[in-house]
Amino acid sequence: MYDHDLFVKTLSDFVRTLVEPYDTDAVLDDLATTVRETLHLTGAGVSLADDGGIRRATVIPPHLVPLEDYQQEHQTGPSVDAFRTSRPVVASGPDELRARWPRYAELALECGTAAVAALPLALGGKTFGALSMYADRRDWPEPDLTAAALLGEMAAAYLVHESVHQQQQQLASQLTQALRSRIVIEQAKGILAEANGETVEHAFERIRSHARSHSVKVRDVSEAIVRMGLRL
Repeated sequence: MYDHDLFVKTLSDFVRTLVEPYDTDAVLDDLATTVRETLHLTGAGVSLADDGGIRRATVIPPHLVPLEDYQQEHQTGPSVDAFRTSRPVVASGPDELRARWPRYAELALECGTAAVAALPLALGGKTFGALSMYADRRDWPEPDLTAAALLGEMAAAYLVHESVHQQQQQLASQLTQALRSRIVIEQAKGILAEANGETVEHAFERIRSHARSHSVKVRDVSEAIVRMGLRL
């Protein structure tokens, strides 16, 4: 049975930190560690979607790395199935493992684990990866899977939130860059218009024509006019 007090504390921490800056890599490590401790497991790992398959992001403890790497290399195993079907995948002992993934089962037993469960990391109808859980032997009761699934959804929310945050930062940067470009271009238009005794519209056409003929950006030509004294 999962540790209810630790589970509640984790939920509380999530609510508190979602609005603050955080390290995505640390979030994934925290997810694996928290799931392991909350469900009293041998270990846990996280794989993320990568070009139609999954790629290992983290696994705790290190001696289980070969299991995650095997799934990444061969794209077969419980985590791969959970990712592709967006459904939980469980195996409670060695017989179930051997029946479904023979080579993976051999490796799992060599790593000291005979029970494996994998849950899709999903949010809003999109699957981002898989959460893998390892134990010596375990029946994987529904309350444990439900608790682990909620922790996985929290991690997925972090990933989505970080992606949106990065997109917003990129958009803000692009808007700032565009504004700066317009300021330089307007300055260049004014300088050329005054120098050639023409309208700013004609000055801009002169700048644009020069940029096209030399395969450079309008902003670069404008920068040269404003800062380097280029005259057309």
